[in-house]
Amino acid sequence: MFGYIAINKAEMKFKDYDIYHSYYCGLCKVLKKNYGMRGQMTLSFDMTFLIVLLTGLYEPETKTESLNCIAHPLRKHIARTNELTDYAAAVNLILSYYKCKDDWDDERRKKGYAAAKLLAPKMKAVKEHYPEKISVISSCLKKLSMLEKQDEQNADTMAGIFGEIMAELFVFCHDEWETSLWKIGFFLGKFIYLMDAYEDVEKDIKTGNYNPFKQTFSKDPDFADNCRKLLTMMMAECSREFERLPILLHADILRNILYSGVWCRYTLVTEKRAQEKEKHL
Repeated sequence: MFGYIAINKAEMKFKDYDIYHSYYCGLCKVLKKNYGMRGQMTLSFDMTFLIVLLTGLYEPETKTESLNCIAHPLRKHIARTNELTDYAAAVNLILSYYKCKDDWDDERRKKGYAAAKLLAPKMKAVKEHYPEKISVISSCLKKLSMLEKQDEQNADTMAGIFGEIMAELFVFCHDEWETSLWKIGFFLGKFIYLMDAYEDVEKDIKTGNYNPFKQTFSKDPDFADNCRKLLTMMMAECSREFERLPILLHADILRNILYSGVWCRYTLVTEKRAQEKEKHL
């Protein structure tokens, strides 16, 4: 369930993109420092949003440096890091580990099994630092697995459980902003789960894998529009809670993601599906 919390680069200012990318480079650096190359391989843009969100809210002291990397050996990049980068790196590893386990448990993907085995030793340190979060995540994943085996078709119920996972991970500490961060994570998590199901429904029907949209995909002529309405509700709640936070630092970047970036995959999937439908007419 990676790749949904993205920017809309076409609508982002060059200055904002450079700042956003510098936090991404910072995350890459910290993943390698804290968890080695195995951890670095889990890098994704999704957790860059969490870093920027928490940095915008708490405004911690942030280190800026110019460095080279394997991906771009000939050109130096600016990397921004702070205490929240370390936290986001741990969250990134947690989600990557459980996604790999899920790929093996649900679809018996050998790559998922191998990746989970490689990340398992790195997870020991994370479990020691964040035992409560690991407990919540493990409990929620067990619920999801049980309901999937029962072929639960209430998409909102399933999305809500994944939302609880993201909500737990978005809460950095217990303070006055805890409730708002929990809600942002919860509704963003529901959006991610529903968007993932929306994108994979055709593939899951063919393979026989679980998907809460299986029954409605072929029967509902307004499937895409109804999913859009459902997704819009999730992002409306998420964005409403975001606007309640006193964030000025990097606010434009965050709004680009929440109001535009998260919809890029939906647009891509919907257009591709419409094109395929036209070919068969």
